[in-house]
Amino acid sequence: MTMQKRAKTCLCVSACLMVLALILSIFGLGINRGIDFEGGLSIVYQMGSAFENSDVETALKNAGISEYQIAKAGSEQNELQIRTKAFDSEKKDDNDAEEENKNKIEELRKSLETELSAKYPDMKTNEATVSYVGGVASGTLLRNAIWSVVAAAAAMLIYIALRFDLNMGVAAVFGILHDVLIMLSFMVFARSFLQMNSTFIAAMLTIVGYSINNTIIIFDRIRENHRKAVYASLPREEIVTISVKESLGRTINTTLTTLVTILALYILGVSSIKEFALPIIVGILAGVYSANLINGYIWAALTEWRKERAVKAKAAKA
Repeated sequence: MTMQKRAKTCLCVSACLMVLALILSIFGLGINRGIDFEGGLSIVYQMGSAFENSDVETALKNAGISEYQIAKAGSEQNELQIRTKAFDSEKKDDNDAEEENKNKIEELRKSLETELSAKYPDMKTNEATVSYVGGVASGTLLRNAIWSVVAAAAAMLIYIALRFDLNMGVAAVFGILHDVLIMLSFMVFARSFLQMNSTFIAAMLTIVGYSINNTIIIFDRIRENHRKAVYASLPREEIVTISVKESLGRTINTTLTTLVTILALYILGVSSIKEFALPIIVGILAGVYSANLINGYIWAALTEWRKERAVKAKAAKA
C-alpha cells in the first residue's frame, strides 16, 4: 500500500470516528458538559477523613437537591466534590436572579455543613471552595470557545499562506480542524467518566498550537525537498513521503518527551488536572497522526488539482 493510499485510509478512519460521535450525540449520548458549559454549582470540601458517598447523598436529598454528582479526590480520598445543576430562578431581573441564587447557595451550604459536620467533625467548612455558573454565562463561554478556535485557525491560515503557500495553509487548517474534531469525538466516547469544562478549551487551544508546530516542521522540509533538482521529477506525494520520513526522528522524540510529562500529570494530578491532561494526550496523538499521515498529502492533492486546472484552462484558451 502506497503512502497516498494510507493517507486516504487514515482520513476514512477519522471520518468514521467523527460520524459515530455525531450519531451518538444525535441520540442524546453526546459530550458530558460540566458546569462551565451547562451551568451549575460546584462545592469542594476537605472532609479531614474518609467519608461515605451515601451520607453525602442523604444530605443533598434532605436539602432538596435531586440531580447531583459526587466525587472523591485527593491522595487520601478525603476531598469531597459536589456538582449540581444551575438553579431555576423566577426573577426576570438579572440582579434579582443573582441575589436569589446566592441565597439558595447559602441555604444549601448551611444544610450540607450542618448535617455532614455532625458525622464528620474534622470537616473544614471554612475552607470550602464554591463556584457557580449561570446559564447565560455558560452560553457565552461556549460561544467564546468556538470563536477562539475559528480565530486561531484563520490566523494560522494567513501565516502559513504567507510563509509557504495557500495550499499548505489550507492543508494545515484542515489538520487543525481534524485534531479538534477528534478531541471532541473522544469527549463523546468518554462521556461516562469525563466532563467538558473550561479546562478543555485550554487543552484544545494548546493542541492547536502543538499540532501546527508539527505540521510546519514537515511543510518546511517538503518545501526544501520540492526545490531540490534531484526530486524535480518525482510526484508530489513521493516528496511528501520522503519529507515525513526525514522528519520522523524529530517527531518521535518531541512527542515522547511531551507525552511523558502529560502522562505524569494525568497519573499524579487531581481530577481537575486530569480533565485537562487526558484531552491533551488524545490531541497530541491526533496531531502527530494528522501531521505525518494526512496534512502533507492534502497539500499534494490540492497542488496537483490546481496544476491540472491551470493546464486545462490554458488548453481551452489555445
